[in-house]
Amino acid sequence: MTPHAARRARVAERIGPDAVLLVPSAPERVRSNDTHHRYRPSSDLYYLTGFREPGALLVLRPGSPTPFTLLVRPRDPERETWDGPRAGVEGARERFGADAAHPIAELASKLPELLDGATDVYAPLARDAAFDAELARSLEYLRASHRRGKHAPERISDATTLLAELRIHKDADELATLRRAVQLTDEAHRAAMRAARPGAWEYELEALVDYTFRKGGATGAGYGTIVATGAHATTLHWVENDGRLEAGELCLLDAGAEVDFYTADVTRTFPVGGRFAAPARRLYDAVLAVQERAVAMVRPGVTLEDIHQATLEGLVEAALRLGLVVGEAQAILKQESYKRVYPHRTSHWLGLDVHDVGWYHRRGQARRLEAGMVITVEPGLYVRADDTEAPAELRGMGVRIEDDVLVTAAGHDVLTAAIPKRPEEIEATAGG
Repeated sequence: MTPHAARRARVAERIGPDAVLLVPSAPERVRSNDTHHRYRPSSDLYYLTGFREPGALLVLRPGSPTPFTLLVRPRDPERETWDGPRAGVEGARERFGADAAHPIAELASKLPELLDGATDVYAPLARDAAFDAELARSLEYLRASHRRGKHAPERISDATTLLAELRIHKDADELATLRRAVQLTDEAHRAAMRAARPGAWEYELEALVDYTFRKGGATGAGYGTIVATGAHATTLHWVENDGRLEAGELCLLDAGAEVDFYTADVTRTFPVGGRFAAPARRLYDAVLAVQERAVAMVRPGVTLEDIHQATLEGLVEAALRLGLVVGEAQAILKQESYKRVYPHRTSHWLGLDVHDVGWYHRRGQARRLEAGMVITVEPGLYVRADDTEAPAELRGMGVRIEDDVLVTAAGHDVLTAAIPKRPEEIEATAGG
């Protein structure tokens, strides 16, 4: 059984024989006028089928003689000359294991047939207005046809949570893919450290990172690469990448390779020219100590809220020592005045999406970690150039350190542990 078939089997077990799951493909997006962004499939559809093309719909009805149906674009030699080959209806069956396949143009007539008699429908609601409208038309038709023996589903449920609860626990195939993404991310971060010389430009490092990803077989970056030197590092999502690297500055690189649509998410901060200046080293060491303690907390039963709270306490203590904040630690935490230098959360889920799916809190309770989950741990301190409350020698510096961590039955496995993080490792790499 393929990994995708095994995932469909888990879904089938959860929804039961009388339910139907619908998962449409993601729409294509226009970049400018009549050109499109490179297509990226729906994470949910890819997770369950491995299908990468637009214009598709998965229909999973466990109790049907043909439980796995795909509606896809048919083969079209003229369009394929422009846009590349399509699997077509035949390929949906032969390559992707569909029990039945139909042209997507037949959706309006086929969808009522596929829903007829089911008790429940699961679909990702309120994501695609056109799909929502098509589903509504099919349900309306079935309700209006009850005297002819048609039966509309009794309940409609959002499939988002159902699929998220499966995706949040990574299987062996997913973890192998994530490890490959991490390996390429390691190579890219090391290359950037070596290239971070005074006079270089942020976009040069971005190009080097993306080249390393693609050369290694990745589909590219899993998100917009952040190369932020000097004061740019105090903007959390700096993506202009148009600054010049200056001697004595820090360079914050947040970049992760995407392999088969699974992405790493790693941040390293390193000195331009290969050696930390004394003020930068003090700021870096403070963040590193907190980050290592936060990573050490990761194990089953702990919550991301536990990790975040411990991180806040550690960063506030560090900020007090560095003179970034003044006052009493508990008051700073209660008033949230630390947000001037640490405005974001510490962790998020990671997988097919860089901010992967899965609930964090439910009914007022923080979720406890379980084996198979993958999270980030990414504290930082950011001192704006115009922050007159901070010591002058620290202004215009930002440090973030981020690792990808697998929760295991025994504790955790830092997937990104090989990427240089300790100051001596960074200086040895950058000077190599």
